[in-house]
Amino acid sequence: MNIKKVVSKKDLKDFITMPARLYRNDPYWVRPLDMDMFAKFNPKKNPFFEHAEVQPFIAVENNKIVGRIAGIINYRHNEVHEEKAAFFGFFESENDVAISSRLLDTVCEWAKEKGMSFVRGPANFSSNDEWGLLVDGFDSSPMIMMTYNPKYYINLIEQSGFVKEKDLLAYILDATAEIPERLKRAYDIILKRTGVNIRTLRMNDFENEVKEIQFIYNKAWEKNWGFVPMTENEIQHLAQELKPVCDPDLVFIAEKDNNPVGFAMALPDYNQLLKPLKGKLYPFGIFYLLLNKKKVTAGRLLTLGLIKEYRNTGIEALFYLKMWEAGKKKGYLEGELSWILEDNMPMRNGIEKVGGKVYKTYRIYRKNL
Repeated sequence: MNIKKVVSKKDLKDFITMPARLYRNDPYWVRPLDMDMFAKFNPKKNPFFEHAEVQPFIAVENNKIVGRIAGIINYRHNEVHEEKAAFFGFFESENDVAISSRLLDTVCEWAKEKGMSFVRGPANFSSNDEWGLLVDGFDSSPMIMMTYNPKYYINLIEQSGFVKEKDLLAYILDATAEIPERLKRAYDIILKRTGVNIRTLRMNDFENEVKEIQFIYNKAWEKNWGFVPMTENEIQHLAQELKPVCDPDLVFIAEKDNNPVGFAMALPDYNQLLKPLKGKLYPFGIFYLLLNKKKVTAGRLLTLGLIKEYRNTGIEALFYLKMWEAGKKKGYLEGELSWILEDNMPMRNGIEKVGGKVYKTYRIYRKNL
C-alpha cells in the first residue's frame, strides 16, 4: 500500500470519486456533486485557501484507491483561538485499520513537520463547512450540508489514538405537529418587550442583506468553541453558493431600530434530490432539480444567532415559531436543527421546549502530537 500526495488533476479526480465505490450499496449516502467538490479544492475559487493550507492524500493498493484524507491547517483558526492546530478532513477508508492508520498517521506527520501541536477532525474544511464524524443515527440520510459515514469509522479513528473532544448534536422536529399555543401567545409579548421586528430575506437587495448577515454571524458566534469569523471573500463566496438553493421564506432577520441583531436561516433539504443524480448535474440533472424542488419534504435550520445583548430574551423562540409556520406552509414533514454543541445548554433547552429530539450525534476527535 502506498500513501500518495494529491498533486495532479488525475489524483484529485481519484480523491473526489473514491467514495462512490465505497458507498455503492449504502442506501443512505448522498453523493455530493463532483463539480462542487472540484470547486471546493480549487484555490482560485475557494477563498478558504487565502488563509489555509490543504494537502490531500490517497491510499493506493494494487492499483485501487482504498482510502483518502486531507491535512488542513487553518491559520485564521489558529490566530483566533491561539492554537497550533491541524485538522484532518474528507476521511474515507475501507474497513481496514492498516489503511486508516496509515492515512491518519500521514496527516499527523505532515502536521508535525508544519510545527502543529495536535490534530483535530473530521473537518471539511472548517466549522463554517461540514464538521464531525457521525457516531449515532445511521438509519437515515444526512440533510443538506451534513456529513455521513459508515459506523466502522468510529473504530478506525479511535484505533489510531484519536479521542473525543466534543460532540455536535442534530435535533429533529415533527413539522406536522401542532405549534404549541404558549409559543403563539408569547410572540406578541416578546416583540413588545424587546422592541424587535422580524422579517424575511429581501432577495431584491441580496448584497446588502449578505452584509447584515455577515455582521450578525461574526458577532453572534465570536465566543463559540471552534468558531472562526468568515472573511469578506468567504461570506460572499458562501452567499453565491447558497443563493440558488436559498428560500427567502426560510431566512429571518431580527432588527431593532433598523439595525440587525439576529438571524436564522434554514435550507430546503435538497439532499433528497441530489441522491438520484449520483454526483452529476449535467446534462439533465439541472432540469430534474428545477422540476422537483417543490417535492422536498424537509428543511434544515443550519444557523440561528443573536448578538450578545439580545440573547436569552425570547427572540430565539420567535425564530422557531416563524420557521415552524413557514415549514407548515411548504408541506414539510420534519425539520432538522443542527448542529448544536453538546454543552450549549441554553440552545438545547430552547429546542427541547418546542419538542425537538436528538436523533443524530457527530463527534470531533483530537490527537496530541
